[in-house]
Amino acid sequence: MTSTPVQTHQFDSRDPVTIQQFLSTTYDTTLRIHSRNGYRLSHHRVDAGPFAVSTTRQTGHLEIDASTLGGLVVGSARTARGERACDGSADRFAPGDVLLVTRPEEPCRARWHPGEVELCVLDLSVLTQVATTAPTRRPGRIRFTDLAPVSGALAQQWRSTTSFVSGVLLNSPTGAQPLVIGNAARMLAAAALTVFPNTAFTEATAADRNDASTATLRRATAFVEEYADRDISAADIAGAAGVSLRAVQLAFRRHLGTTPTAYLRRIRLDRAHHDLVRADPRRETVSAIASRWGFASHSRFTARYHASYGVPPRETLHA
Repeated sequence: MTSTPVQTHQFDSRDPVTIQQFLSTTYDTTLRIHSRNGYRLSHHRVDAGPFAVSTTRQTGHLEIDASTLGGLVVGSARTARGERACDGSADRFAPGDVLLVTRPEEPCRARWHPGEVELCVLDLSVLTQVATTAPTRRPGRIRFTDLAPVSGALAQQWRSTTSFVSGVLLNSPTGAQPLVIGNAARMLAAAALTVFPNTAFTEATAADRNDASTATLRRATAFVEEYADRDISAADIAGAAGVSLRAVQLAFRRHLGTTPTAYLRRIRLDRAHHDLVRADPRRETVSAIASRWGFASHSRFTARYHASYGVPPRETLHA
């Protein structure tokens, strides 16, 4: 497994035309920016492929008229205030607020007063990976029914998730392992689908319950064990087993008392243990091996490893 480059972009300008061109290209949209006063915009963006996290600070009073945005864009207002109008409704945002900038494929108008916001742009295909069912029972395009979080506690969950992704997963000068990037993308997608009301999740059907058999479990676990070194999702496991995501989740819960994702994590932990036992401590590190198997946080990996094997991973490496 080779590392995936994580690209960092820095932009700073006082020129309205340059700023407009930059934002239009960065967010895959057509927009017009109007300001009655001179202003400055500073933008720091970390792009990991299926998602990007950026911090933008500006000093003016901007009016933004955006067409459909490329991807799902979640905003977190750090110090900025503003107003937004989407789909015939209008609301305000203030420091501390978390919001969907607009629904995918819907235009939006906004007035953004001086201050800083954090924006996370997530490829829509990742949402499908997290929420999809079997092709014959696909619920259709995911639609967000509200632009505001379900609760303040869930808004904090979003902030914690993006902080973890930015601080732990993306601060790698040499790039991140594909498993880390894939896990991070699905972590953000799962958080978005939890934090904002949407149509993605449905109850298990009678067919799902019937498909949650030991045969399904055997196909699913065989796939996981063969492809644990690949960037696979629970939806991929369900597809390999030939059933819906709900059915494979029920199969793991019914027969193993766990989830497909937790089972995959356990297999990867075993593979990491195998590598630690055989590694040369002069050439390998615990962090490198953990990252190779999709564990981005050294402390979390160490805790899981110690709980499973009774010793810290460093002790295994240097045994």
